Order: sequence, then structure tokens, then C-alpha cells
Amino acid sequence: MKSKILSFLKVALPLAFGVFLIWFVFKDLETEERDELISAFKEANYLWILLSMCLGVLSHLSRAERWKYTIRPLGKTPRFWNSFFTVMIGYVANYALPRLGEVTRPGLLARYEKLSFNKLFGTIVAERVADLIILAVIMAGIVIMELDVLKDSLYSLIEEGSGKFSPKKIMILASVAIVVFAAFFFFMLSKSSNPFFMKIREFLRGIYEGVLSILKMKDKIPFILHTLFIWIMYIGMFYLCFFSLEETSSVSFSAVLAAFVMGSLSIVFVQGGLGVFPIAIMESLMLYGVSKTGALALGWILWSSQTLMIIILGVASIPLLRWYNRNNDVEEGTGFAKQDS
Repeated sequence: MKSKILSFLKVALPLAFGVFLIWFVFKDLETEERDELISAFKEANYLWILLSMCLGVLSHLSRAERWKYTIRPLGKTPRFWNSFFTVMIGYVANYALPRLGEVTRPGLLARYEKLSFNKLFGTIVAERVADLIILAVIMAGIVIMELDVLKDSLYSLIEEGSGKFSPKKIMILASVAIVVFAAFFFFMLSKSSNPFFMKIREFLRGIYEGVLSILKMKDKIPFILHTLFIWIMYIGMFYLCFFSLEETSSVSFSAVLAAFVMGSLSIVFVQGGLGVFPIAIMESLMLYGVSKTGALALGWILWSSQTLMIIILGVASIPLLRWYNRNNDVEEGTGFAKQDS
């Protein structure tokens, strides 16, 4: 009973938080701002949004192809459309329950391609690690691109509350404190049996093993190229939507990347990014001079178009997967296809 309640709360609380954020933002909008928001949706150029969705489809096609390279060492290359349909069904499953897609995707492919579920589940580690590395590189790129802005903001913040100490002395003391904290953290990480540090250790070990599996992969070059293509499509899909609104059509590329990262991270907190994603985009773009209503409208356009695309493709993939494998009988209760006679 306790486990059921905890499982329910893991789903309900993030969704409730997302709904609360939507209410919290919209309740403070003035009548004029609400009118501007509605007007932005009406006047948006939906051709750009359609083109954006096309890039999204290309990224998912590439992801399905990339998955095949991690499966080949298992002794079989799955059919492309089975890979694609299961990837899309997995995305839709994630909207229903967090992490459900990570079980659904290998489970369905194991069923139709006569492969081990456990081994297929393990192939997803390399994908996770590759995507995490790309996202980390993008985040580092934003910090470098905006270094002057961050430095000026930090110095002005320090000067406001510095009192007797100069900004330079505070920066030195802060650097020393960070080094000491980092040393203590890594000591605890390597020695502690605390569950929190053990989970971090397990996470880092997973990243290490994922990197090794990529480096040892026979098809690592195509795998890496597909990874780069997927993320270029992600950014392109995101960027094209900016041209759908007059106000956001001329923002800097660094602002686009900053909003992209914040939007990507927001999805971690609430399945599908409900409520959180549009607000993360809004808060990011307001830092670059975009009005609250313009930034919020774009956030909802981005979230709605991506969600609609995934739901359409994911739901359509359920009957299409069965139709595509109609000539492959599946043994009831085993989850594996019968051998052709």
C-alpha cells in the first residue's frame, strides 16, 4: 500500500506542480497582457512551426537508426521501422508516467525482434550518455559565449553587498570555498556509504561505462554522427519556432541556446514539461529583453508543437507497429516472436 502511494505521489506531485505554475503565472497577467498573449497566438506564422515539427520528425528517425548501432553487438540488427515505432511509443509512454518509456521501448522491440529485454535495456545507457555529453557541451558553450555578461552581473551583485570587502577579495574567498567544498564532496563520494553519495557514484559509473561502450562500439563513427545530427535537429526545431513571432524573430542565437537548455532541463522535473517548459522559456528570454507575453507565447508554441508531434507519431505507432509485424506471429505470454517456418 505504501509503495502504491509513493508511486502515485511521484506522478501526481510533479503534475500538480506544473498545473500550479500555469495558474501562478496566468493569475498575475493583466487584461492587456492576456489580450497580447491571445493576439500572439493568432498572428503567429504557423509555417515556421510546421517546418520545426518536420525537423523534429527527422531527429526521431535518426534516433531510431542510431539505436540499431548499439543493438548490433547483441548479434542482430533490428528492422528500422520496428526501432522507430518503439522509440515513438516510448516517448508517449513518458508523458503518462516518468521513465515508463525506458521500459516500454526495449520491451516492445524485444517482443518483435526476438531479443533479450535486459540486454536491450542496457543499450539505452550509451544513448543517455551521448545525449548528456552533448547537452553539457551546449551548456558550457553558453557560459563561454555569455562570459562577459555573467562576469559583469556577478561583479555588480558583489559590489552591491560587499561592504568592507572588495569584489576581488570576495571572488578569491569564494574560489577557495568552492575548492574546499569540491575536495570534501569528492572525498565523501569515494568513501561514504550514504545512499545519496552511493546514487551519485552509481550515476557516474553509468556515465563511465556508457562512454566506454561508445568507444568500443564497432559503428562508433555513425553513432556519433547520428548523435550530432539529432541535436542539430533539436536546436533547429527549437530555433525555427522563434521566427513564428515577430518579437522573437531577431533574438540572438545565444538567447536561443540558453532557452533551449532551460527547456531541456525543465522536462526532467515534470513529465512532458507541462507548465514548467513554457515558463522556463519565458524566464530565459526575459533576460534577453523579450517581453513577458511574447516569451510566454513562444514557450507555449514550442511546448504545444513538440507535444502534439510526439503524441500524433506515438499514438499512430501503436497500430502501425502491429500492422508492420502482422506476418510475425508472437507467442502469447513469452513476448518473443515465433521463428518463421
